[in-house]
Amino acid sequence: MALTIPSRDWRNLAGRLCLDAAVAYSLRRDQLSDGEETTVYVVGHPLADLRPRVCLFRQPRRLDWYCAKNRIDEAVVGGFYRRDPFRPLGDLWLDGRPIDGEPFPEQNRHLRPALHMTDGELRIAPRGELPEEPEGDLLQAGPLLVRDGDVVFDPDADSEGFSAGCEQFDSDITEGRHPRAAVGIGDSTLYVLVCDGRRSRVDAGLTMTELAHAMRDVGCHVAMNLDGGGSTTLVHCRHLLNRPYSEQDQAAPASRPIVTALLLEARAGV
Repeated sequence: MALTIPSRDWRNLAGRLCLDAAVAYSLRRDQLSDGEETTVYVVGHPLADLRPRVCLFRQPRRLDWYCAKNRIDEAVVGGFYRRDPFRPLGDLWLDGRPIDGEPFPEQNRHLRPALHMTDGELRIAPRGELPEEPEGDLLQAGPLLVRDGDVVFDPDADSEGFSAGCEQFDSDITEGRHPRAAVGIGDSTLYVLVCDGRRSRVDAGLTMTELAHAMRDVGCHVAMNLDGGGSTTLVHCRHLLNRPYSEQDQAAPASRPIVTALLLEARAGV
């Protein structure tokens, strides 16, 4: 196991979240296998009450500011992006229409996961297993962390080519501990999880493997990594939960402007 839990068990937390009728939030300090610690935030959204959608910012925006201005209670950072000019990285579809951006390399595109959202279905799977021209919204990121209840991320295999193809990113996103964000689906709950990091002797962050174990242990049958690092942003009840750090021990003055986000809104009438 990548994580050792000194107090409550993640599976107990997952049970409480699933039984709650409303959105449920947990803040905890987790001890890692080498004695380091980090702060982890989990929000569970009952699937029956949820209609998530992707929000694209044509001009990058700070997600917490956007949510406060537009009265959006729940949101998390979405997929990766490129700068100069800012544009989405990976497949992005809104309301059944493709959005211009920079695709992943063709040899990796079909392997890297995406979250596909329609009014009646929510699914995380490798892009090649989802419709080529999907209805609704689709957001591609990765790596895939959990599938069929098992951790599937393997840094040595690099099956999705994130290490080999790291030139599209500032660095190899699969290496080291950093602030990270992920989304996953359990029996009746969509989970979003972020962690703090880059704070010496306070918040170590999580490796990608540790993130995968955390998503499995909270109750996800399937989960994928979202944009992280300095872009890590989680809004709950219109408040920014995590502490943004762009570099090691350099606190950011505010959350970083991002290009896409997942808005976790209630279904009409709920």
